[in-house]
Amino acid sequence: MQVPLIKIDEVVILGDSTLTPQAMAALLDQRAEITFLDPYGGFRGRLVPANSRNSLIRLAQFRAHEDAARSLALARQFVSGKLSNLRTMLLRANRKTQEAAVGEAAQAIQAVIKQVEALQSDGLPPADPGKPQAGTAWGTLQGYEGAATSRYFGVFGLLLKGDGSLSFENRNRRPPRDPVNALLSYGYTLLLHQCSAALQLVGLDAYVGFLHSSQYSKPALALDLMEEFRGPIVDSVVLTLVNNRILQAGDFIEEMGSYRMKDAARREFLLKFEERLTTEIEHPTFGYKATYWRCIELQARLLGKAILGEIPSYPAFRVR
Repeated sequence: MQVPLIKIDEVVILGDSTLTPQAMAALLDQRAEITFLDPYGGFRGRLVPANSRNSLIRLAQFRAHEDAARSLALARQFVSGKLSNLRTMLLRANRKTQEAAVGEAAQAIQAVIKQVEALQSDGLPPADPGKPQAGTAWGTLQGYEGAATSRYFGVFGLLLKGDGSLSFENRNRRPPRDPVNALLSYGYTLLLHQCSAALQLVGLDAYVGFLHSSQYSKPALALDLMEEFRGPIVDSVVLTLVNNRILQAGDFIEEMGSYRMKDAARREFLLKFEERLTTEIEHPTFGYKATYWRCIELQARLLGKAILGEIPSYPAFRVR
């Protein structure tokens, strides 16, 4: 297959396939990223174009990270956007099935969203982001997020209408103990690197976050940004693959209680993931059509503007 270079945004190398140095140089000149995965789909590394030269945005990011009030305000927006999108996912998926438990979970999440948006830093002692402590704004915010996410995954299995063997009871990882969790973990890994690339393009440091703790080798800001896109991108892809029976129980391998996809299944996932990234929606802030991949970049740019003080606050990404 021949594809015009100008249309390539990313190349994913699975297993031991190779690219020539000339091909890699051409892709980097095109500002296309090259992601390397091992034969099992595990992340090996990524080649990306040169970093942004805008050091001022990173200095502003570090100052915002040290400012408890600003850091909490950004963290609150990430959580609010995430929960809003999870609620929308439940409502959309429940239009046909009308499961009472799903409707109740959506209502519970809406109540938590109101609590998140009302949370203030006034009178609450600051704490390190990502390290919840009783009586702090961070502990309260992460408690809200954890409770709402638990309600969401508590009914996620009711949305799965494909192969009955692909059941889902709760979210687990490291290792994923069932096929659906294997799909979710794989998708979140891919999404994380999309968010890292968008932040790098804007000039932000993906390792200095506001909601997630900044630790050695942890891409905290990329994890922050991806929260808003988990449901609309990854969870949506998983529901499509399972409910349309594109993937079934026979597409997975179980080893010592851990599940992973077979090669053919992984290719199907990558195809649907790419298809979802290139799906156009109306961006909630700008009001024009953009692909999900472009929306991730736009959110990274909005985050940068909020950190620099060019806009009053960061507008979370909320699907309708």
